[in-house]
Amino acid sequence: MKKLWLAVLAALGLALGAAAPAGAVTDGTLDGNGHPYVGLMVAKDASGTPLWRCSGTLLSPTVYLTAGHCTEAPAAHVEIWFAADVQSGVPANGYPTKGEVSGTPHTIPSYDPDAFFLHDVGVVVLDRPMAMSTYGTLPGLNELDALKPRRSTTFTSVGYGLQKAFPDAASWKESALKIRMVAHPHLLQVNTGFTGPQSLLLSNNANTGGTCFGDSGGPNFLGSSNVVVGVTSFGINPTCGGTGGVFRTDRADVLAFVNGYL
Repeated sequence: MKKLWLAVLAALGLALGAAAPAGAVTDGTLDGNGHPYVGLMVAKDASGTPLWRCSGTLLSPTVYLTAGHCTEAPAAHVEIWFAADVQSGVPANGYPTKGEVSGTPHTIPSYDPDAFFLHDVGVVVLDRPMAMSTYGTLPGLNELDALKPRRSTTFTSVGYGLQKAFPDAASWKESALKIRMVAHPHLLQVNTGFTGPQSLLLSNNANTGGTCFGDSGGPNFLGSSNVVVGVTSFGINPTCGGTGGVFRTDRADVLAFVNGYL
């Protein structure tokens, strides 16, 4: 994800308190070949300068789903890697210059960078197809409205973000290996005054794992399925503890936008 912690505090204060775009899987486990259609992306500007990294999901051979704040301007080009361990291949794998595949970013038209969490979805259309044995899928319309906050309502969060986050004074202790990790948080809030109709809050602790900086755009699958019911969107604090914010993909405008590229 983009580390916009300080920049967004004022803009987000009204709706979400202290929220910031989110990043990596913390307290998770190595994903290995569990989700080979989940990849690590680097957005670049028009001159080819790397801007930020995010995670995302292939929904088809040419459409990669991620967060809107991962595809927003000045992003003009994207490089993507699908290796489970991008870290160990550096520099042979080309990170952050040349990915396994490249593409063009597109952000939902309603996206507002000053309130990114309200419409936080984007796609990357690949320059060439990536053949996979399976892909992520979209949920049904308003599918998540039937969910109840409980420990048994679980998700599978996947991403390449920070494995451990600390306050600025101890940032040297952070772990930011570029490896695909997986966690299994449970639902804390849905359709509340805090989440609104567009978001979910999931657990983020040592027991369930959760998401952090770098996981932005990564999938949150319902249970153990391949249904991407949300993309990792925001965090409430700079150490990624307690909760993780997910932007829902089951709303009509989101489904129409993404399906327009499928």
